Amino acid sequence: MNEIEIIQKLGVVPVVVLNDAKDALPLAEALCDGGLPCAEVTFRTEAAEESIKIMTKEYPEMLIGAGTVLTTEQADRAVDAGAKFIVSPGFDAEIVDYCLEKGIPVFPGCITPSETAQAVKRGLKVIKFFPAEQFGGIAAIKALAAPYTDIRFMPTGGINADNLGKYLSYDRIVACGGSWMVRADLIRNREFDEVKRLTAEAVGLVAEIRNKCC
Repeated sequence: MNEIEIIQKLGVVPVVVLNDAKDALPLAEALCDGGLPCAEVTFRTEAAEESIKIMTKEYPEMLIGAGTVLTTEQADRAVDAGAKFIVSPGFDAEIVDYCLEKGIPVFPGCITPSETAQAVKRGLKVIKFFPAEQFGGIAAIKALAAPYTDIRFMPTGGINADNLGKYLSYDRIVACGGSWMVRADLIRNREFDEVKRLTAEAVGLVAEIRNKCC
């Protein structure tokens, strides 16, 4: 399976902020044990690059991507560290074109028809809709999907266990990005058993939602 197929199968991509690389290994273990061998490690901290290296080395079965990538230099560093896909918060043509040229899967943030049109023009099949809840949620995604019939979405931002169902029940949603199972306080307090529990709960929720709608 390619990256998109793996992400779609999982249904949820944990969006992780790591301030200390020492937390990378126990977090990876908790995610894998909970049934989600995947993470988007945001590149907004100094520990991100080293964390990606640790997670991909010790858990090679995990699909690790880099999020909040704002420059092509960050994209290079992320991929060199082991990231298998790149996520940007907005549509940055330079980053998107650079990743496409190098064959790196990239999911740029798009919330308008103009941004979506640029993604379609470049042959992208999946875009990030961010921040999802703040920009109209599933209603906005459906409105955007109507004229762009070949694009699918990975909404992130404000998504949690309570509203996951309304997103995943729409067939144009590949998966949702979420941080409720990897909250900053859980990582800071090293409550990795709770991360594992919430991750397993999320996996069960995805299965339940898809069994009802699909």
